[in-house]
Amino acid sequence: MKYKLNFYTYSNALKKNQLLGLKCRSCGTITCPPIMVCRKCADSDQEVVQLTGKGTIETFTTTFVAPMGREVEAPYTIVMVALDEGPWISGNLIDIDPARVDMTIIGSRVTFGHKIFPGDSYSSGQAARPLFSINHSLQLMENNI
Repeated sequence: MKYKLNFYTYSNALKKNQLLGLKCRSCGTITCPPIMVCRKCADSDQEVVQLTGKGTIETFTTTFVAPMGREVEAPYTIVMVALDEGPWISGNLIDIDPARVDMTIIGSRVTFGHKIFPGDSYSSGQAARPLFSINHSLQLMENNI
């Protein structure tokens, strides 16, 4: 079985601020990041789709001790975002001091970006990863404020 969307292609798209996922042709479920088969029905007949990168923070964690080789980046906050298209993905939250992050960010609308992270002692080198930023103006419009 051949990957429809491999990590190399996914990472290169991230570097261009494009978030790619896979849409199952059998059940319509969208998966991101990419995996071999649909997470709902396990069918391998999937097509590559571009996602908006907009979503809502569902949960988060703040890391105070970074992996060996990336200590200068701590502390940082990682969020789980429910994308508007359905899948949940994780990424670093930017534009907010990790020391000030609290439960009030749950439910916040976010937009996607990317950062190229250096490798650490446990990885194979640098790679692009998702970033998210709370979109305060979008939040105000959606709440009719």
